[in-house]
Amino acid sequence: MAQKAAEKGRTPYVVVCLQESERMNVLLREIRKSLMDLDAGLKGTLNMTEAMEKLAGALSLNNVPHNWFKVAYHSNKSLLVWLDDLNRRVQQFADWSAEFDTPNVVWLSGLFNPMSYLTAIMQVTARKDMLPLDDMCLKTEVMNVFEPEEQTEPCEAGAFIYGLSLEGAGWELGRNGE
Repeated sequence: MAQKAAEKGRTPYVVVCLQESERMNVLLREIRKSLMDLDAGLKGTLNMTEAMEKLAGALSLNNVPHNWFKVAYHSNKSLLVWLDDLNRRVQQFADWSAEFDTPNVVWLSGLFNPMSYLTAIMQVTARKDMLPLDDMCLKTEVMNVFEPEEQTEPCEAGAFIYGLSLEGAGWELGRNGE
């Protein structure tokens, strides 16, 4: 992976991908290690520890185990929904890091640190337009709903993202309800 990153150059998007992938790898290693230890404990090849018992208890209650939660992204979802979410996140990183081509549409809420991606957008735009980064600001334009896979071309300026939601707010419609 490092070789492909070097070939693409250390663009802000590549840096975000590398940082996000590293955090995902830490999470996946923790999940793998703790499940392997629990399996060995249940088979009797390792002594059951308090951590293994807590892991087994969390799994049986459909909760994200604490040792996973502390290295994961923030989420209040139940374990099964969290695992579906984790699979989608892993797929986004796998697709992105395969050739380090920034996806045409990024699932922003699927990142550990969404602000790093938003900062990368500003950095790329500032470099492209030769503007000072300190003068950059983000502007969001809401588009009609589309499936991310349908967006076959990258955004001309900025980036396409999805995964945002409104809470305690609503859309201000035009005078004619448009």
